Amino acid sequence: MFAGFATIAVVIGAGMLLAHLRIVDTAGQRTLSAVAFYLASPALLFTVLLDSDLGRVFSGNVVAIVGGVVVTALVTLLVAVLRREELGRTVIATMCSSYCNAGNLGLPIAAYVLGDPALIAPVLLLQLLVLQPLALAVLDVAVSPVRLSVAKVLSRPLRNPITVGSLLGLLVALSGVEVPRAVVDPLELIGGMAVPAMLLAYGVALRLGPLPGRGVAPGDLGLAVGLKLVLQPVAAYVVGRLIGLDDASLLAVTVISALPTAQNVFVIATRYDRGTLLARDAIFVSTLGCVPVVTGAVALLA
Repeated sequence: MFAGFATIAVVIGAGMLLAHLRIVDTAGQRTLSAVAFYLASPALLFTVLLDSDLGRVFSGNVVAIVGGVVVTALVTLLVAVLRREELGRTVIATMCSSYCNAGNLGLPIAAYVLGDPALIAPVLLLQLLVLQPLALAVLDVAVSPVRLSVAKVLSRPLRNPITVGSLLGLLVALSGVEVPRAVVDPLELIGGMAVPAMLLAYGVALRLGPLPGRGVAPGDLGLAVGLKLVLQPVAAYVVGRLIGLDDASLLAVTVISALPTAQNVFVIATRYDRGTLLARDAIFVSTLGCVPVVTGAVALLA
């Protein structure tokens, strides 16, 4: 668990150093985010989904995890409606409170803490194939200068590079077709840039922008982090109890739901220019707060 956190911290620190030395500026940070969004992430998701065990998506663990996501998302949306917040920022706030860092942090935690890296696969698929395309479609509508038709709204996810990469990987996995190594190898090489580019861009933004907590209202940040680290794992645990999960599965869904906000939420926020500081600060604070939360969950449930 600590190895996973340490790896993320080192790469983010490298991004901060690049910004401090004026090697990478704000324009460079946006370029890193764009490369991750348009090229590296789609390649990574395609190669990851090629070998997925799709049958695990329908396990009881996913039901509990979905319960946690639904509860936190509904609370965030209710607060946004009461405050009459802008649609795009509401989407980013919802992702901050319910979208887990299942990739570069969830994988090592699943391996080192839960003993089975495959436990994280259903969450990755849920987020990549359902939650993220839905959020991107709504964001496309929110930033469009003209009113979009229903057909354009429905087709927007199919023109988003991240969604397309995920869907292509899923289709290949379902078909059983073996993709030649001449195709897979360069895609894996390009996909290897995704997580480092996200983390470096995040580190640059931390150094060049206002310090975490100073650019966002404390109430907004506290709500997003509190929902992510407290309400979501508690809700997942309760749902897991109600559907009769065993102790090992309850530990898994609780720990996975307590993962911090994913770094790609910041990339998406930057891409659409909505809630960027909230995404940045929620990732930072929830990543720090995740350590005692996950440790406490393991101590209580293991």
